Amino acid sequence: MKLWDLYYTATSLDDAVRLLGEHGARARIMAGGTDLIVEIQSGARKPGVLIDVTRIGGLDAIAFGDDGLIHLGPMVSHAQVASSPLLQEQALPLAQAAWWVGAPALRNRGTIAGNLVTASPANDTIPALVVLDAQVTLQSTRGTRTIPLVEFYTGVRRTVMAPDEMLVDIAFPPLKEPEQGVYLKVGLRRVLAIAVTSVAVVLVRDATRQVIEARIALGSVAPTIIRASEAEKAVVGGSLTDSEIREAAARAMDAALPIDDVRGSADYRREEVQALVRRALEQLRDAEAQDSALRGAILRPDLPQPEEIVRLWGRTRRWPRLSGPTIAHQTEGNEPIQAVVNGENVMVQGANGKTLLQMLREDLGLTGSKVGCEEGECGACTVWLDGIATLACLTPAPRAHGARILTIEGLSTPEALHPVQETFLEEDAVQCGYCTPGFVMSAAKLLEEFPRPTRDQIKTALSGNLCRCTGYYKIISAVEKAAKR
Repeated sequence: MKLWDLYYTATSLDDAVRLLGEHGARARIMAGGTDLIVEIQSGARKPGVLIDVTRIGGLDAIAFGDDGLIHLGPMVSHAQVASSPLLQEQALPLAQAAWWVGAPALRNRGTIAGNLVTASPANDTIPALVVLDAQVTLQSTRGTRTIPLVEFYTGVRRTVMAPDEMLVDIAFPPLKEPEQGVYLKVGLRRVLAIAVTSVAVVLVRDATRQVIEARIALGSVAPTIIRASEAEKAVVGGSLTDSEIREAAARAMDAALPIDDVRGSADYRREEVQALVRRALEQLRDAEAQDSALRGAILRPDLPQPEEIVRLWGRTRRWPRLSGPTIAHQTEGNEPIQAVVNGENVMVQGANGKTLLQMLREDLGLTGSKVGCEEGECGACTVWLDGIATLACLTPAPRAHGARILTIEGLSTPEALHPVQETFLEEDAVQCGYCTPGFVMSAAKLLEEFPRPTRDQIKTALSGNLCRCTGYYKIISAVEKAAKR
């Protein structure tokens, strides 16, 4: 079954925008694809044309602009944001929100721009960017326009974007003293959890510690992300006393307009809004009186320091770019996908409308990468794409054109297994074996990134891999043993 008709690999932003103008509503921009590919495979969305922008250089920059704003390019990933020293220091709510998106392999592919464009009220980064007073720039062949993020959304999964527009920039002012912010969420599990409720808060205080400005955004409790204006008023002019915090939390609960769904009832969400707003305000109050070290421990208890964050990038830091003309792969055409797979040059025809997982299994006979959830939640299809741990089920096969791919079949050599494979056997960590290739690929990439990982880093690296047979103890033990070799 073909998933699309035509796949472009754009090599310049101008080409991508031009193609959007030519194909209009039939086309979608392909960046991370972590939402889009799931929608296509489920039949919820049927674009005829995908325009891949992942190979265009310079779109993944995080930088200060001459306008005094922090700018994020349209290919900036959640992994980059979470591990950015600049954003952890001057845009903490966004770094926290990005850290809570998915698991490492998903964060490697998923982009902040894609999170905004998907326009789900449960998306993590939107509340954080709302309280940071972010703006977005849209570009088409007709020109560019910049609009405040709060004016970007018109309803559930609806925005003001025209079919021929691409989101090309996200910008916001940095948080500087005396501003502080925090992002909190409630999910049904610690990782890979869509927010049942989320809250982002930014406060500005004067020299007397009185609040002179408050921005409180609520996620997953209305058709769009909403500001709790009455809750903001409850703390402005005060010093965050217990009674002021309780009043603000109660007003935030009144502002929420949630629905019942599979993740939680409306009543539960309202209660959680109240609890999260109270907790966020208490954290900001308690952190303000501490030195920088203790302040960080209070505001970011679950977000590691940038140099300690597990990314599963290994030695790679950016997706390699392509030069030359834009490449078109037609589903019904004979344009081959040329790649290096497990060290060998391959040329595959007939896979232009497939996912990378389908191409590896059906066209190349590499069945070590398993078909599991096909939604990016089980990790059984984990491979290395240009040195970065990637979920093959969410990666279009044409994305592999010109790339280097390593699967579980290529991890060992004819002479020896990889140390992780050896210790999985020694520690009896294999169980039924179905999920094992994904675990091994994630663990091997972790040891390339952190040769002596902590147990928390091992758990983070494996958090996107699901095993239905065991309690993970032997798997973790096998990784620890491999690290000692």
